[in-house]
Amino acid sequence: MTVTFLPIWIVDVGGALLMIVFSFLCVHIALRLRRRDPQNIVWAFMMWVSVTLALFAVSRSLGHIVKQLLIISGHAQWWSPIRPFSGAINTLTFMMVGAATLFFERTWTIYQDIIRDRQALATAHQEMLRLNQELERRVGERTRALDLSEHKYRRIFEASKDMIAVTDRQGRLLDLNPAGYQMLGLAPSATGIEGRSLQDYIADAAEWRQIADSIDVKGFVSSIEVGLHAGGGPVRRALLSGGAVREVAEGEETLHFLVKDIEQQYMVREQMAQADKLASIGELSSGIAHEINNPLGIILGYTQLMLRNEPGDSDRAADLKTIEKQVRHCKSIVEDLLNFARTSAPKRELCDIHDLIDDVLHFMQQHARMDGIRLRTVYEREVGPLRLDEKKIRQVFINLLMNARHAVGKEGEITIETEQADGGRKVCIRVRDTGPGIAADLLNRIFDPFFTTKPTGEGTGLGLSVSYGIIKNHGGDIRVESAPGRGAVFTIVLPVAANGLNEREHRDREPSDRR
Repeated sequence: MTVTFLPIWIVDVGGALLMIVFSFLCVHIALRLRRRDPQNIVWAFMMWVSVTLALFAVSRSLGHIVKQLLIISGHAQWWSPIRPFSGAINTLTFMMVGAATLFFERTWTIYQDIIRDRQALATAHQEMLRLNQELERRVGERTRALDLSEHKYRRIFEASKDMIAVTDRQGRLLDLNPAGYQMLGLAPSATGIEGRSLQDYIADAAEWRQIADSIDVKGFVSSIEVGLHAGGGPVRRALLSGGAVREVAEGEETLHFLVKDIEQQYMVREQMAQADKLASIGELSSGIAHEINNPLGIILGYTQLMLRNEPGDSDRAADLKTIEKQVRHCKSIVEDLLNFARTSAPKRELCDIHDLIDDVLHFMQQHARMDGIRLRTVYEREVGPLRLDEKKIRQVFINLLMNARHAVGKEGEITIETEQADGGRKVCIRVRDTGPGIAADLLNRIFDPFFTTKPTGEGTGLGLSVSYGIIKNHGGDIRVESAPGRGAVFTIVLPVAANGLNEREHRDREPSDRR
């Protein structure tokens, strides 16, 4: 090798070596970038291009170095058979670079599509998040609205003073509000209605059949009056309305009932009917009494005149006395009729109810002692004064005590109790006896005129009717409770004098016994 070609040789061989070094540095940097972001397609392309260029650099550089070494060593003829292989390797490496470039172009297009799809997915994800948040907000608002509605209607359900009941088609109770528990006499608990049916509390089976038939035909029932009994107590009148509702979620049909207790209205209605009946009978009685009174007076007068002319021990005198006795009895009946017919306003004065009762008991005491009947009083100390017509109220107590004495018979007990009622605005007086009691079918007739349970000739049947009218004229109420074998209790409720509450100090009264 001449000096002239020395620089060329140095450049050729040194450049080949530097090309190998630089190509491996490029591969190193490309690998590092690839590791940093494995998903980046550009770094992947740079890595493969760097690898193929490194292969090309190694192939070309080794070819040039071998060529120069052969020339220097004087074996230049050996290069000719090696040269095609070196060129082929260089060609292959360039083909690899071209293939990588073409592959990258296609891959880059796909990568761009992937990027766009990723961005679209990200946008869709954000939109979905927004829609999900909006849905959650709406669901929350709807849930709160439903909770508010449920709370509102639950308050109505719980606070209603009328019974609200939900049953299945067979009448089995599914839900019941507190008023319903109270009306049916059930314990307010989760198991209080378990296994119970509304129809079991309808006193008349025909009424339940009427309800069921109406719902089957029309789908509802409106304002049917029924009798309810609870816990063995008396039958109470109630107004029932309801209808069938199909539950969408369960696909089952339930019956919803609203039941209003009208016992008080029923009693008022009965009392008004009783008052109308008493008024009608009173007018009739007044006319009859006046028509009968005159001939009775004539019969009595002539009987007494005939007695004057008869010896006292004659049979005729005995017969006339019998006639006189029976005529007087008839006149007493007529007098009762007139008293019953009179509707004059009571002459009320402020009085102590305990003093009035004591006066009546003093009058009754001798008769009670003879029959072995014990008279007992239980007075409440703080009972207020009343404005009463003492004569008429005394007649009421005499009637009640005489009836109680007749019912008790021998060796019984009659108790009179007083207590405050309605927060001190009323006084409750009870006349309780230990007699045989009154049959249930007679209780509704007990205040009817001319109705009596006494034997014929021992009563007119007007005492309780007259007493009923007197108490009503005083703005009070009178009722009876009884059962066979348990005696009877007559309860009188009278209003306390509005301006007499502080007119006297209430005297302390302890329970007392009289024989």
